[in-house]
Amino acid sequence: MSALSPNQSWRREEQLAQIAGQSFDVLVIGGGASGAGVFLDALSRGLSAAIIDKQDFTAGTSSRSTKLVHGGVRYLEQAVKELDLSKYTLVKEALAERRRMLEMAPHLAWKLNLVTPVKGWFGLPYMRIGLGVYDFLSGSQRIGESRIESKATLSSVCPDLDVKPLTGGVSYFDGQFDDARYGISMVRTGLEMGGAALNYCAVTDLIHSDTGVSGVSCVDRFTGKTFDVHAKAVVNCTGPWTDELRLKANPACKPMMTVSSGVHLVIERDLLPEGRGILIPETEDGRVLFMLPWLGSTLIGTTDDEARLTDNPKASDAEIDYILRTVNSWLTKPVQRTEVTAAWSGLRPLVSDPEAQSTASVTRDHVVLNDNGLISLTGGKWTTWRKMAEDCMDKVIEAHSLKAGPCNTLDLRLVGARGDRQQAMQAIRHLPESIREHLWQCYGDRAAQVLSFGSAEPLVEGAPYIEAELGYLFDQEGACTAEDILTRRWRVAMLNEQLADRLGEKVKVFLEGQTCNGSKIACRA
Repeated sequence: MSALSPNQSWRREEQLAQIAGQSFDVLVIGGGASGAGVFLDALSRGLSAAIIDKQDFTAGTSSRSTKLVHGGVRYLEQAVKELDLSKYTLVKEALAERRRMLEMAPHLAWKLNLVTPVKGWFGLPYMRIGLGVYDFLSGSQRIGESRIESKATLSSVCPDLDVKPLTGGVSYFDGQFDDARYGISMVRTGLEMGGAALNYCAVTDLIHSDTGVSGVSCVDRFTGKTFDVHAKAVVNCTGPWTDELRLKANPACKPMMTVSSGVHLVIERDLLPEGRGILIPETEDGRVLFMLPWLGSTLIGTTDDEARLTDNPKASDAEIDYILRTVNSWLTKPVQRTEVTAAWSGLRPLVSDPEAQSTASVTRDHVVLNDNGLISLTGGKWTTWRKMAEDCMDKVIEAHSLKAGPCNTLDLRLVGARGDRQQAMQAIRHLPESIREHLWQCYGDRAAQVLSFGSAEPLVEGAPYIEAELGYLFDQEGACTAEDILTRRWRVAMLNEQLADRLGEKVKVFLEGQTCNGSKIACRA
């Protein structure tokens, strides 16, 4: 299968033709962080690979994270308190992967300084020592130093923070990123490595042979067309839905998954004018809460409540009230419900622990399972996607006796971070600052390529989204619906729902003039 060139179209109908009825070394089901990671890893080893998803790529859990690229400060605390070497190892591994993830796509991932306010004098040395260990474990992968912060500094970080009950704070560095765009860039990178990718393709059944699972039966959710795809190895990366596919492979398998809901709120008030985040360490139920600068707004979250499987989880009033109540207990000027411009929920896939008493104590470590030849990768977190994929593909190759080279993703660069940075910046320097910054943050060194698809005129007044992007997102990034564009290629629906509604009318008009597989695209809001 030929690799796409950097300027070549990513059209769904062409991908469908390359996947339907074909055979691959590796077929990945699920287009989130784990699935896209396995897709890239397989291709990096010289294997033929395809990836499919019943929704859009990253439409589920992987676009609804807290947007942090982190080693796991809480895991480190648990490792010390419980003398748990496995959690210590997990943190050290994640810290190394954190640095790699930032370097793979610097326009989509960046370092972030986080400040934790502290009550009580004992808390300051306790947390400072802990974060010193966090720095130490980072080794050569360190991205910044932790330090003790004064109450005056806390006030400058968040002017509305109530500093009266505080003794000070501690700060440390982790990473932040645009999760959905990172995932879409991973898939596009895979296409340019010779892979095939198809969204809105639902698996209806598994194909079994004498050696186990050897393919899938699918339905195209746009046309209703059914087809089979064969593969030497089928990899299940469906996150919260992992057990559903495992049961198709082996009805006697023991379910391993539970899910929790992570709700986040977005407000336009600039709570964090210096661009530093805040980790609130004490909530009414023993969790942590984040206030983070994100794409020009303030992101607040998250919850961790038991949930049920659904394609479109919603933030409940109770969860929104919980977040507001918790954050307001730390502020002098409370956040009002009317200030919330967007609220959304994501399902976290958790590998069940029979001894766990709550979803907060269930491990998020990844596991790889083999059910009659179906290899499932589940658990884990965004930060460690590359290592998870490497572990998974090592076991896939062993289980199916595939002839493959070693993993070659350690120094991988995603699209947008592979071209001439200076030349790309020069090509967009004439644009207004807000548009220039938006294009670079979304597309990196391919920002100039976007301009070849049309006008640089804003679609709506006061927002940086331009007409040319619509053609680019449809032609180069596999977008099919209005939701694909508003929620994942742009993040506007997760930042400001009213602005998304205004832009949505423009997006729908554009999509009405496009076709997919010879038929009009369904423009879902």
